[in-house]
Amino acid sequence: MKMDQFKNLNDWRKQWDHFFGDEFWSGFAPFFDNAHSQLNIYQGENELLVVLSLPGLAKVEDVDIYVKHQTLEVKGKINLNFSGFDILQEGIFQGNFEREIQLPYTVKEERIKATYKRGLLFVHLHKQIPDDSRKKIEVVDRDHK
Repeated sequence: MKMDQFKNLNDWRKQWDHFFGDEFWSGFAPFFDNAHSQLNIYQGENELLVVLSLPGLAKVEDVDIYVKHQTLEVKGKINLNFSGFDILQEGIFQGNFEREIQLPYTVKEERIKATYKRGLLFVHLHKQIPDDSRKKIEVVDRDHK
């Protein structure tokens, strides 16, 4: 007997939408849409170019980038405050952000270059190519000194 654990999901979503209404969810649309569109990853022969959209980054010191094996982590703060103005509608993310990006392969931690231009953060990474050469291991004779 096959059990479909998601068979009532559509009914649940319809009830949820009916309760909150379409206008409630439309206010969140820019955040949901941007969560997936703020990042592109390009692959070359042995390198990657990760491009993140970070409009309003006041200074590059407001962003931190970390790499460990196959993970790129970007943290920072975007501040879009304008003196004398109060925000009426917000569609551009601002505030603290943290993004963890899984890379398709391990990268060289010593060969990373990051630049910021026109609202885009470019992170250039190089593939860690495994060393397939054999290394001879010395055997120490403990019986003979």
